[in-house]
Amino acid sequence: MGKDLVLKQNTLPIPSLSDTDGLDSYIRFANSIPILSEEEEKELAKRLRYQNDIEAAQKMIMSHLRFVIKVARGFSGYGLPITDLIQEGNIGLMKAVKRFDPDMGVRLVSFAVHWVKAEMHEYILKNWRIVKIATTKSQRKLFFNLRSSKKRLGWFSDDEIQSVAKELGVKPETVLEMEKRMNAYDMAFDAPIEENDDERSFHPAMYLEDQSANPEQALAEEDFEQKTQEKLQAAIDKLDDRSKDIIMSRWFVDEKLTLHDLAAKHNVSAERIRQIEEAAMHKLKIAVLKL
Repeated sequence: MGKDLVLKQNTLPIPSLSDTDGLDSYIRFANSIPILSEEEEKELAKRLRYQNDIEAAQKMIMSHLRFVIKVARGFSGYGLPITDLIQEGNIGLMKAVKRFDPDMGVRLVSFAVHWVKAEMHEYILKNWRIVKIATTKSQRKLFFNLRSSKKRLGWFSDDEIQSVAKELGVKPETVLEMEKRMNAYDMAFDAPIEENDDERSFHPAMYLEDQSANPEQALAEEDFEQKTQEKLQAAIDKLDDRSKDIIMSRWFVDEKLTLHDLAAKHNVSAERIRQIEEAAMHKLKIAVLKL
């Protein structure tokens, strides 16, 4: 089979999944497609594998759309749109069809179940919470096994924790930690301000210390800045006219003059302007830093 074979869902003539009516039409369409016999499936798989026959691949995919729907319904308890789960599952089905070997001696549905569930698992873990609750392979396995093991609403009892831990081969503390993550909910760090003061919502950002709300520090900084400005202005006034003009032209105007501009203005070299500027800046620093 050619390495450049790419299967895309939008190349298949199937109804849209964009709305509820589309979902109903899609399910009716998927159920109307005949299930392939073992001989038909094997023949199509050979055509795809050895002849790179895209039409054969599409027939195999479309005959298994109902299988993806069935798997997606099994993950409906996560609060995610079933249409999205079906789309992700179809991606897994396409990957399975592309890799299916007709000489393996198994039906496509048995081979594809891993690929279909893997895509749905990945989608659920990425979208079920803003903060990921399962990142490692073992955590992902525990997450889905724990969901399927939970027979009722509410927290596990101690006996249930011990039973699940034994069944999954993990420590009870691991089961308890994952259950805490699963029962947690997302909260906006900085929620919008409520217009009604009587209905305030407390969010994490409200518990942070406001470092800027220090009246004493703010007053001290304002006083220091004011005194610094007064010292600077007084120091500038004590400069000779040429030094004052150079400093003002180089530092206190929007359109600053270059050393060469000032050299031409005062009829000296640019190096001399630099020396005068440096000496004036030194005087200003001393005046400002002086207690």
